[in-house]
Amino acid sequence: IAEPNNRMLPAMRLFAAFVLLIVLAAPAGAQQALHALDHDAYDVWNHIEEHAISDDGRWVLYSLGPMDGDATLHVVRSDESRRYVAERGEDAAFSADGGFVVFLVQPPRDSVRAAKLAETKKEDLPKDALGLLALADGSVTRIPNVTGYKIPEENGGYVAYLLDKSEAVKDTTSAGEAEAGEEEETAAETAKKKDKAKGTPLVLRTLATGAEQRFEDVTDYRFTEDGRWLAFAASNEDGSADGVFAVETATGAVTPVMTGEGAYTHLAFDEAGTQLAFLANRDDYAADEPAFTLYHWAPGQDAAQALATEGTAGIPEGWWVGEHGALDFSDDGTRLFFGTVPRPDPTPEDTIPDDERVKVDVWSWTDPYLMTMQIEQKDAEMKRTYRAVVHLGDGGRVVQLATQDVPDVEVAAEGEGRVALGISNLPYRQLVSWDWPGYYDAYVIDVETGERRRVLEQVQDRPDLSPEGGYLTWWDREALAWFALATDGGTPVNLTAGVPHAVHYELHDWPYRPNAYGDAGWTEGDAAFLVYDKHDVWAADPRDGSARNVTDGYGRAQNLRFRYVDLDDDEEAIDPDDLLLSAFDYATRAEGFYRDAVGSGRPPERLVMMDYNFSTPEKADEAGRLLFTRESYQDFPDLWTSDLDFEPMRRLSDANPQQAEYRWGTVEQVSWTSLDGILLDGLLYKPEGFDPAQQYPMMVYFYERNSDNLHRHWAPEPHRSIINFTFYASRGYLVFVPDIPYKIGYPGESAVNAVLPGVTMLLDTGFVDRDRVGVQGHSWGGYQSAYLITESNLFAAAESGAPVSNMISAYGGIRWGSGMSRMFQYEQTQSRIGGSLWEQPLRYIENSPIFTADKIETPLLIMHNDHDGAVPWYQGIELFVALRRLGKPVWMINYNDEPHWPTTYPNKRDWAIRMQQFFDHYLMDAPAPAWMTEGVPATLKGRTLGLEPVEPAPASSQ
Repeated sequence: IAEPNNRMLPAMRLFAAFVLLIVLAAPAGAQQALHALDHDAYDVWNHIEEHAISDDGRWVLYSLGPMDGDATLHVVRSDESRRYVAERGEDAAFSADGGFVVFLVQPPRDSVRAAKLAETKKEDLPKDALGLLALADGSVTRIPNVTGYKIPEENGGYVAYLLDKSEAVKDTTSAGEAEAGEEEETAAETAKKKDKAKGTPLVLRTLATGAEQRFEDVTDYRFTEDGRWLAFAASNEDGSADGVFAVETATGAVTPVMTGEGAYTHLAFDEAGTQLAFLANRDDYAADEPAFTLYHWAPGQDAAQALATEGTAGIPEGWWVGEHGALDFSDDGTRLFFGTVPRPDPTPEDTIPDDERVKVDVWSWTDPYLMTMQIEQKDAEMKRTYRAVVHLGDGGRVVQLATQDVPDVEVAAEGEGRVALGISNLPYRQLVSWDWPGYYDAYVIDVETGERRRVLEQVQDRPDLSPEGGYLTWWDREALAWFALATDGGTPVNLTAGVPHAVHYELHDWPYRPNAYGDAGWTEGDAAFLVYDKHDVWAADPRDGSARNVTDGYGRAQNLRFRYVDLDDDEEAIDPDDLLLSAFDYATRAEGFYRDAVGSGRPPERLVMMDYNFSTPEKADEAGRLLFTRESYQDFPDLWTSDLDFEPMRRLSDANPQQAEYRWGTVEQVSWTSLDGILLDGLLYKPEGFDPAQQYPMMVYFYERNSDNLHRHWAPEPHRSIINFTFYASRGYLVFVPDIPYKIGYPGESAVNAVLPGVTMLLDTGFVDRDRVGVQGHSWGGYQSAYLITESNLFAAAESGAPVSNMISAYGGIRWGSGMSRMFQYEQTQSRIGGSLWEQPLRYIENSPIFTADKIETPLLIMHNDHDGAVPWYQGIELFVALRRLGKPVWMINYNDEPHWPTTYPNKRDWAIRMQQFFDHYLMDAPAPAWMTEGVPATLKGRTLGLEPVEPAPASSQ
């Protein structure tokens, strides 16, 4: 091609500019056709599963991957000057010095899947590896067959990791080659052999040099916070390796702390790393039910010292050291807390064959908990222990703190306090079946002597202890106020009597008395208790109940909500001179952050306020740097970093750049008036390129109140129970999400009063196709969607997930996940009947869809799973068989062995597909799938899902 001469260049430039103008003026769709979201998008849409910031604030890590695929670990400098990527990395952590990232490497999912299809044994499936990323140069060391690791909190030099049992040293002695003098084990001796834990290899590695030290048969291990010591417990089948050992990490020297056949458990170091405690049953191991002893060891000692065992002074008669009780030191190391428990009766000798054994549950009206609750809690109750303390500086004196009638004990000042708070709900356990919230008694316990006195009785809130132990606080539902009581005596003080605004949640519409707006906690020295009203933060003085407005009324004046943000989980008390506050704008739903101080005398200082939702920031331990996410309907919650003033904000992740290739849509807030005269808000999601002159099908979803989620991002994913708003908007639907306030006794009518006028308001705009409106809800929303279609034929199709259809039978049902009676839900909580079946029988009938199912004209899809622990699945069955008997179009999906919703990815994806097919058929004229037209007979279960569309047969010609 000839090179243009100079006289041609101006004309060519003019022509190029003209072409560019045409391109820029063309519709966006002409430049790049945007795709509607489909179910294949799940495979390319990433989620951030874990994230962390290094102690020095210089590095951030996060795991990125699709819901059902291999994740990738990203490690990036806070200034974005460097980035490392590790395939399939997860469970990652920075070393304390910021020199390394330690993580696990999962095997590729496709290789695991292939092994499963080949029926590989579980123990032979591909294993995790350990990854060690050096931040200085990005080099990665990979160690195969690792099951877990630990690193010290305050020393970046070491990692300890456990190898899979396949890496254990093999016993090479063949069968029949017993050592000389070793006799064959008798059957009786084999039967008496204890079921011992068998350890696996533990490796201690120096990160800088790669030097390693290996220890066999390890069952448990712990570092000191400073990393100077590593302790581990070992156990093997013949007991030859059993014991507790301490390793001085700098030299590798190993000290046997205690050895001998037995079980060793609950290793615990104090904060300074100068003391080790553990439990062992070595000295009683030969007994049928050996007793455990609490041991103590300090570096330099020749052997561990026994501190407490059965019969030790201070442990109640007939009690012993609890095998399952956790060990922890007070912060100053002068106290060691452990658990005791009444010694159980000996296990009787088994003389009854299994087929002759009586298996029976005896239900008694006097039982504190319903039998189903007892069964659900049996394992935890069998492992329950009662807190006791060893005063190490006082000759090892043992004091029992918790008892069977006061089972829960919390010690003030991180274990150093002079008092403890004892909590008991034992006298009120029957009430949880029909009353809510639960009731408690509170006791002040002297940690030195164990003496106690009851200071609160039957309060309907669990009291808390102030950090220094000077006060108890609780929420009084009758007075709708916060109270404090000095632990050294006196009378309760109303902390919020001087607050001129309500401190209870004013939109509360459940039958029980309202909750508080909440509290931030105590300032240093137990000086003030910080509580909230709707807008502002108040500091209440526990001595006289006076309260000052920390935020100077600025929240109320600006229609904002201020709440304290805790940036240091290790500090129990709040620094009154440095308060970071989150802010929420009630009008715009914008969020941001302000800074303030107690007693500043000036309005809070605004740091940032944006039309985004922010996560709670995470602060680097040793630097003034924050890590957080921010999101909007358009913007994925990527990771951002900033200084403590949120300046400048820098985005560190770009999880889903492919979003630009898809139709997404918009969201806006809408308002209308309910049938009972209440101004309500809701959200309306619109398709991309929305044209008000066109008519669109519309989906309606609701669950109590959702309008505060205006700026929430909805990534395309198969949800466990509800429609994905973005997915439906992308495919041409409007999605309406109305708020619902409730009137006690009339939950169904409340939904009608709120939802139907909201829908008709949108129908009146002209851009909603009134013949193509669907409704979907799950659980409480599922009940309401079922109720709505008994009252209105406005909807062309409805889905009801895990619905209560018959409040009478549901009232007497069980929440199988917890074993609780469902009565409390109707009398006091979400179902909002406000009385028992005998007090309000008509309300139970009037609010139950089953009794007016003959009025339903809307095709209904039900999803209810046979292991639902919240709503018994017979509630879905009752509604299904009623509509089937009435000849109404109804389908029910039951994911076998699943709880209140699908939990596995394949089931969630299947459910998302079925809902889309159902609504597309009725609202988009799409062909019905086979499962809707032909069903899936039991004989075809597992052979077909019935998802294929069935085209209607052509009309026959005469």
